[in-house]
Amino acid sequence: MTYQETVNWMFSQLPMYQRQGKTAFRKDLSNTLKFSKHLNFPENKFKSVHVAGTNGKGSTSHMLASVLQEAGYRVGLYTSPHLKDFRERIKINGKPVSKMFVTGFIKRNKSFFKANQLSFFEMTVGMAFDYFFEQQVDIAIIEVGMGGRLDSTNIITPELSVITNIGLDHTLFLGDTLKAIAFEKGGIIKPNVPVVIGETQMETKPVFEDLARNTNSKIVFADQEPNQVLESDLKGPYQFRNIKTVIQAVKELKSIGYSITDVQLQKGLLNVVKNTGLVGRWQVLNETPKVVCDTGHNREGLVYTMQQLKEESFNKLHIVFGVVNDKDIDAISDLLPKDAIYYFCKPDIPRGKDATELKLTLSEFGIRGEAYNSVIEAYNNAFKNASSNDFIFVGGSTFVVAEII
Repeated sequence: MTYQETVNWMFSQLPMYQRQGKTAFRKDLSNTLKFSKHLNFPENKFKSVHVAGTNGKGSTSHMLASVLQEAGYRVGLYTSPHLKDFRERIKINGKPVSKMFVTGFIKRNKSFFKANQLSFFEMTVGMAFDYFFEQQVDIAIIEVGMGGRLDSTNIITPELSVITNIGLDHTLFLGDTLKAIAFEKGGIIKPNVPVVIGETQMETKPVFEDLARNTNSKIVFADQEPNQVLESDLKGPYQFRNIKTVIQAVKELKSIGYSITDVQLQKGLLNVVKNTGLVGRWQVLNETPKVVCDTGHNREGLVYTMQQLKEESFNKLHIVFGVVNDKDIDAISDLLPKDAIYYFCKPDIPRGKDATELKLTLSEFGIRGEAYNSVIEAYNNAFKNASSNDFIFVGGSTFVVAEII
């Protein structure tokens, strides 16, 4: 199969949570462990940092990778979901995995996938770990997919664990309280492996402290440390928390023997996009009118995004907005500015919420706009209607952003 045929097969044959939702979710590590054994345990053959959290784990993972690259390390980076091309998920020093490796890996293991009914995510994690071992990375930054304790990535024993923060997202799978979600995400804390917690939260602090005590792990709360906040090319006030988390994570890595200078730390934070290819985080797509997209999609993420919007100056605000169908609209409706003009759209995935339904639901909260047949149609109408001193924001879902960048 060609690369495109291979990717099409992966999307059509293997259950994929991002596209299907809960029917593709596996709350179990047995398949991952079976596949790891089939691949001869590649995750035990490279060093890693494990990153979990409700918000900021993607930005934090990319920042850490960028800093380690500046320090001269060969750095693997595994993140999800991808925006445009599957290969974005698996990178080394910012370069995506080769198409040849993807097609070869699927060809070699296709019978195993079919026999064991692996999910898309289980297969992708195995591919990343096999690639990082084959390419002999010095260290890999591994971002959790969802939760932590039962996530497919949680078969690694990292040099360091990082948990950015805890919010109420994916409550169907992880629990409906901050404590319950913290316990799931805290499942990445391993015996005698230090852990950095990005944000101190009253409800979750005791959960993490208990888990660290039980595993004899050093625990540090980054926001309690007197670290200077450095600049980054990732913009938005919410990135300051991620920067503090990364600075503390770098301190912990230095304490166990990694060589990273202050200059390399600063350069790494300032060159995240260039070094890793990260997109979709308060990304400016156009200047006149100003167009910005952001992948923040849960309540905590949207709080920061909407806060950043308030700091912008413009005449009228146009919002291109779409969500997935399991999104709790009630939980985010109060964050959405009522004086904006909305262009509702359905992301082009099975999980996408119908635009007319979204329009009707949000109209009950005083949020008005029109429904469009696609993200592109919604965006084009916003662009056509906006004057040069207006502002267009595109968001609500990673999958909406993916269609316009």
